[in-house]
Amino acid sequence: MNPFSSGTCLRDMIRAIRACKTAAEERAVVRKECAAIRASINEDDQDYRHRNLAKLMFIQMLGYPTHFGQMECLKLIASAGFPEKRIGYLGLMLLLDERQEVLMLVTNSLKQDLNHSNQYIVGLALCALGNICSAEMARDLAPEVERLLQFRDPNIRKKAALCSIRIIKKVPALAENFINCAASLLKEKHHGVLITGVQLCADLCKVSSEALEYFRKKCTEGLVRTLRDIVNSPYSPEYDISGITDPYLHIRLLKLLRILGQGDADASDRMTDILAQVATKTESNKNAGNAILYECVETIMSIEDDGGLRVLAINILGKFLSNRDNNIRYVALNMLMRATTLDAQAVQRHRATILDCVKDSDASIRKRALDLLYLLVNDNNVKHLIKELIEYLEVSDQEFKGDLTAKICSLVEKFSSEKIWYIDQMLKVLSEAGNFVKDEVWHALIVVISNASDLHGYTIRALYRAFLTSTEQETLVRVAVWCIGEYGDMLVNNVGMLDIEDPITVTECDAVDAVEVAIKRHTSDLTTKAMALIALLKLSSRFPSYSERIKGIIVQNKGNVVLELQQRSIEFNHILQKHPKFRSALVERMPVLDEATFSGRRAGSLPTAISTSSGAPSNHPNGIAKPATAPIPDFLDLSSDDVPAPSSSGGDFLQDLLGVDLSPTPAPSGADMPPKASTDVLLDLLSIGMPLPVQTGLSASDILSSSQDDKAPFVNFNGLASLSSLSANATSPANAAPMMDLLDGRGPGPQKSEENGQAYPSLVAYESSSLRVMFNFSKQRGSPQTTLIQATFTNLSSNVYNDFLFQAAVPKFLQLHLDPASSNTLPASGDGSITQNLKVTNSQHGKKSLVMRVRIAYKTNNKDVLEERQINNFPQNL
Repeated sequence: MNPFSSGTCLRDMIRAIRACKTAAEERAVVRKECAAIRASINEDDQDYRHRNLAKLMFIQMLGYPTHFGQMECLKLIASAGFPEKRIGYLGLMLLLDERQEVLMLVTNSLKQDLNHSNQYIVGLALCALGNICSAEMARDLAPEVERLLQFRDPNIRKKAALCSIRIIKKVPALAENFINCAASLLKEKHHGVLITGVQLCADLCKVSSEALEYFRKKCTEGLVRTLRDIVNSPYSPEYDISGITDPYLHIRLLKLLRILGQGDADASDRMTDILAQVATKTESNKNAGNAILYECVETIMSIEDDGGLRVLAINILGKFLSNRDNNIRYVALNMLMRATTLDAQAVQRHRATILDCVKDSDASIRKRALDLLYLLVNDNNVKHLIKELIEYLEVSDQEFKGDLTAKICSLVEKFSSEKIWYIDQMLKVLSEAGNFVKDEVWHALIVVISNASDLHGYTIRALYRAFLTSTEQETLVRVAVWCIGEYGDMLVNNVGMLDIEDPITVTECDAVDAVEVAIKRHTSDLTTKAMALIALLKLSSRFPSYSERIKGIIVQNKGNVVLELQQRSIEFNHILQKHPKFRSALVERMPVLDEATFSGRRAGSLPTAISTSSGAPSNHPNGIAKPATAPIPDFLDLSSDDVPAPSSSGGDFLQDLLGVDLSPTPAPSGADMPPKASTDVLLDLLSIGMPLPVQTGLSASDILSSSQDDKAPFVNFNGLASLSSLSANATSPANAAPMMDLLDGRGPGPQKSEENGQAYPSLVAYESSSLRVMFNFSKQRGSPQTTLIQATFTNLSSNVYNDFLFQAAVPKFLQLHLDPASSNTLPASGDGSITQNLKVTNSQHGKKSLVMRVRIAYKTNNKDVLEERQINNFPQNL
């Protein structure tokens, strides 16, 4: 016989396919076999039709297309004999699904078989209908299935109940037709029929509220009685599993009771006794018993209960946590997480066991136990649990440290009532797992440290000790470097020593050594090294005797391949060499960072701009209440057309320009007072911003000094975004990007021009016994809102002024562009002058007058002089 003829056995085809050594050989065998089957189908060979369909089912399971044999299924189903129908229905369930249009042709055959006198053929039809029933078939055949729910044979009733579940899922509107039949199945003694009836009732309750109310009123008592009979039934070998009578029926009954009792106090009250009986009598030493107990616990948690049963259920879950089976422990942890919302106090009793699960060897158990423990932490147990978690952090696996660290940091931040405890715990975490701490966490720590002024000394000493022993933890190094830069003098002088501290002796050399170690570590990343460079710059002012050594460390990075570090090194070295007069102001301590603003940004509830609105005192993180900031006087009166009065100090004026509050109380307006350069916002460069990329055509030599050889971009700080700026490119001032010249600037100015022949009177902008500043005005043709100002500076004293620097600031409705000055040396006794050109654009021309605050700095007789004035008397028609 041809091995690939339709007459070959299924066994022979399987043997031939398994003998193939390659996929190509297998495909060849399948192709030949499919060709033989097609030929047999075309010949309408009835003798081997069932054998061909069996082969097609095997080929289908191998993943090859068999759509050409679908009609053979229908032909076999239409046959009269049971063997042909059996293979036909089997092929129907395997080769077709409910989306096939061919399925419409089988509806009539199914209806005939459902009414067949042979109960086995009826069973075949029910099995097929329960597997591939579509909505159309459900509507057509529902009456037959409903009738079969009352059939004499229990196997038929069981299959009819399962088929009914499929029908009501496909067509929920038919649910009401099955309510009475399903209720009658709950009285069955045959466990097979009873379990399918219970499942049918559960599905009816899900799709029909009418069915749910009917079963609550009519069937709850019967279900409770049935469950009690099963619990108290004697040994029955037919249904016994591990000494428990039919645990599957137990679980189905409990699930249906859960549905009926959820949200209904009366139904819940009727089932409390049996639930307590199941919870206490079921043995937990077998897996079947544990499954029943778990379902019982879930039912207790879902129904309306006064709390007594819930405590019993939570105690059962506590026992599950001591089980050696990880699956049981995992489901117990999941259920306890749900129970915390219902009775957290009862779950708290098992806190020690849950804590042991955090230290389990199974990763899924550890993670779930940690999530549960996180929910159990409160003000009363936070210190104990944090201590335990940090101790475990020391020995935990590397892959678990990330989750554990995140949870510890979140709990410490959430429940800390004292700043010192918060700082201590965070330092422990940074010391043990600093590499796993996220950026926002150590940022928040720095904010808290800056606000804890009475703990600055304690914190810097604790950080220094931790740094010496844990230099491999990156975030610890960052926080330590930042604090050494800010509070290094406190570390050396032992400021703010607490009673709980051990004495420590740290020299200025030790502090510099620590920062040098951080910057030279091969594992330090760009952020750490950049922070270390800033810390060194600040220490050069804190420790003047070590400024040369610090300068040498900074200079070592001038050739760094990383542009960011190279840029910082060149700029900081330039400050140390050429501008020592500004260094102390540049590296002042950071102002206190607002905790509420930082927390709001982390939560996404506040805009990034710094809020200055006044209000009631608010509670800040870590239990510290901070009073609301007083409103800032509007020194430039940006919302009014009136000319403002002079402010009391330059610092207050700049506060209004920047929109930030840098002083504890607003200064009253009055006569001009000499400003304090040490607190000037313009000079606090390293405290309010980070360096931005250099702009086209800009070099450090243009900004800092014409004699400087090192050319590198200087920093532009975002805190000065609202100030007007200076273009530093003397060769192309119109195209260069604006930048505030904070240190130096010079260059030629444009020629004076007029508009429509109109001339403007000159203005003595500033005059003292030693200096006169004259402003000459002109307009650009066709641009009335733009004013060109030529400033002329004349020395009235007998001393030459060196390092002459002119700066200006304007409110937000004005835009200011300054060209470099013609020189930085002002001759004595009026023998020559310096000129500098300004261009002011007034966005509210005709509504508001020009207003400007100027600052002039120079050196005479080796003394630094700084003069300021606010100019309000500009001509009105500008």
